[in-house]
Amino acid sequence: MFYRTARLLWAFIPIVLLSCSEDDNYIPVEEPDLISPVVFDMASVPYQTLSEYNFFEGPMADLEPVYGVLPYDLINPLFSDYAKKKRFIWMPSDLQARYTTDHSVFNFPLGTVLIKNFYYDNVLPEGRTRILETRVMINKPEGWVFANYVWNDDQSEAVFDLNGSFLPLEWEEDGMVKSVNYRIPAGPECHTCHKIGEVPIPVGLKPQNLNMILNYDDGSMNQLEKFINMGYLADELPESIRTMVAWDDESASLKDRARSYLDINCAHCHQDEAHCAYRPVRFNFDESANDTKIGVCVEPDTDLGNGLSHIISPSNHQRSVMYFRLNTNDEAVRMPLLGRTIIHQEGVDLIYDFINSLETNCQ
Repeated sequence: MFYRTARLLWAFIPIVLLSCSEDDNYIPVEEPDLISPVVFDMASVPYQTLSEYNFFEGPMADLEPVYGVLPYDLINPLFSDYAKKKRFIWMPSDLQARYTTDHSVFNFPLGTVLIKNFYYDNVLPEGRTRILETRVMINKPEGWVFANYVWNDDQSEAVFDLNGSFLPLEWEEDGMVKSVNYRIPAGPECHTCHKIGEVPIPVGLKPQNLNMILNYDDGSMNQLEKFINMGYLADELPESIRTMVAWDDESASLKDRARSYLDINCAHCHQDEAHCAYRPVRFNFDESANDTKIGVCVEPDTDLGNGLSHIISPSNHQRSVMYFRLNTNDEAVRMPLLGRTIIHQEGVDLIYDFINSLETNCQ
């Protein structure tokens, strides 16, 4: 049927073309340029309410983006107390981000807006989806600025608030009731993790963590290609990108999974000029193939007791600082310092398996 329809269409096209060519008054109709309805005034942002940006159409809690607000996801997202996230990016027209390296955040133009919504499904007692906060980063002339929006209970609006707060809640997942005293960060807490030196930066938007297929409304496509097609990224990527594996992909090597997990959850602080630069480890994926960089046989610079001999003590998780810090909720010693109040059990299990798989003999 499709083949016959196609033949009819092709037979009809010359007639149309001939008819048009013989009409001296024919004026071709051009498709109108699509214009994003996002409301953005560089001098006025951040706005006091989330709705003022007009990022979403329909009921705001549905998080249905308007044209120009492009969804994206990460191969490895940061753990945030099991909260789910929907991420979007918006950029002014005729501006593009530029590639620098596989492991570096894109060089985004002024006016770029990153939008990250945190929510839980099956929140008790009603069993509903509840959005808690929307974190917005805006690239202004003075640098990236943070704007946090806390959602009201009826999910109709979110209000600018950088004071920080806690939201206790329970939700049901996989047949189990879980609870959290969820932390909405204050402004200084955002700056602790999102900085190199004193310069604020995004964290996850790196080619190595974006190079994946995503399902869009108009079909599936590699995210980097979608960014280019949207005009948000200059078409200058290398032929291949050294890409992280998904930390929960059991078909990948255990070491690469551990390295990928440590990159997204730890590297933003444990890198040069970052908050924990003084610690003797570097968890960036491009560096962590070197066992010493991730702490194998490296003695800690702080004595935490408990028989902890090395940051990673091969074949012995009980003597490994890394395992100890990830497997505790004690605010004085837990890692990451910010962004979690409960243990990420699946992540802890991964690091447990990785440490106990190592056979290195520390001298």
